[in-house]
Amino acid sequence: MSTKVQKPVIQGQRIKTRKRDEKVKHDPVAFRDSILRGFAEAGADLDALSKYLDTAGNKLDYKHYGETLFDVLIAGGILAPGGSVLEEAEEGKPYKTDTCVFQSDSDLASLSKWAQVFTKLIRRYKYLEKMFKEEIGKIMSFVHGFSDENRTRLARMMVLWIADGHLPPSVLQLMLKSLTVLRRKHLVKDMVAANFIVEFFVTWLKAKDMPSLKAALKKGALEHRLMEFLPANKQTEAFFTDFYKEKGLSEIVNFQKQQASKEARKDLQTKLAEMLNNDEPRESVITQVKELTSKLQLGDPEVITIVWPTVMSVVEWNKKEELVVDQAIRHLREYIPLLKQYTESSSRAQMTLILRAQEYCYENMNLMKTFSKIIILFYKADVLHEEVILRWYQDTQEGKAKGKTVFLEQMKGFIDWLKNAEEEDSDEEEDD
Repeated sequence: MSTKVQKPVIQGQRIKTRKRDEKVKHDPVAFRDSILRGFAEAGADLDALSKYLDTAGNKLDYKHYGETLFDVLIAGGILAPGGSVLEEAEEGKPYKTDTCVFQSDSDLASLSKWAQVFTKLIRRYKYLEKMFKEEIGKIMSFVHGFSDENRTRLARMMVLWIADGHLPPSVLQLMLKSLTVLRRKHLVKDMVAANFIVEFFVTWLKAKDMPSLKAALKKGALEHRLMEFLPANKQTEAFFTDFYKEKGLSEIVNFQKQQASKEARKDLQTKLAEMLNNDEPRESVITQVKELTSKLQLGDPEVITIVWPTVMSVVEWNKKEELVVDQAIRHLREYIPLLKQYTESSSRAQMTLILRAQEYCYENMNLMKTFSKIIILFYKADVLHEEVILRWYQDTQEGKAKGKTVFLEQMKGFIDWLKNAEEEDSDEEEDD
């Protein structure tokens, strides 16, 4: 067998490397030193600083050193793990600058000028937008390492950055993520996160309003997580209420109560659906629902808004209109004791039930002709009282939309019968 003879290689041969394949040494310290020279020239003039940052991007490598750039803008130098500024520098050279967010005045007017610096920079170099979000993620994990004054500045800047569209409201979840890690390691039991979010809320309400704050919290999926900013041993409704009211944030307390109530109602609906799907005895269902609603302190009309859609959701309706009427009546007859529990002594709950039935039948076309039959069934079972049905029929405001015109026509014969029965009763009383 022949073996392949290796070709001779000339000693000292250089292999050419394409420029794009050459690996550049990552040197954030050198980048920082270059940036700091420009900061020193601009001084405290933020307009001059913006102009410098605009032109420097053509010479300095922002794409590779965006994190360092934002470190300097926010903290004045490179941030080491934990939140301190890295002091590594050549002898005689500065390692940080006083022209940064953490060294500025903490009033909203001064910080708004800094927000403009970030806005101009990110608009000029769009690729920095992603780096900025990553930077803030890191910054939020360092919050416990900053001074109280810098936490205040950061909370206020977060409002401005979110309002300017540079950050999504969900960025605040990164603080909760960091808190979870710290709590797991038993490294935090203080009120740092709580005070941070309070400062954020106070600043937002000064700069904007409560409706926009609610919208931001919902967009950031934070509306149900406000309690988590408190230390684990203080996550109670009582402490939350006292703490936020003391800070002048009663609107946040009301918002939290609304969200807690929504969550409780959602849990009740889920629990009720599970019981009905598992065919639990109706007596057991009534008892458990009564216990839950009592614990949640829900009014009878509120319970009806939960019970009605849940009861109607556990059945697969027949697609044939002529069969669905009987199916609906048979199905609802089973739940008369449950509904009656909450309508018997509440005319408001009765009206709520009529309106919910009206909406449901209107939104499910196959059940359009079922509405009057449902109302008559509930009347005969004393779930609905005569005066409430008549009020719904005569009131032009109650259930104005949702196909009421169609349902008024359906109900006409039954309403006439009710009125005639009333007149006959009156005549009998007069004769007596």
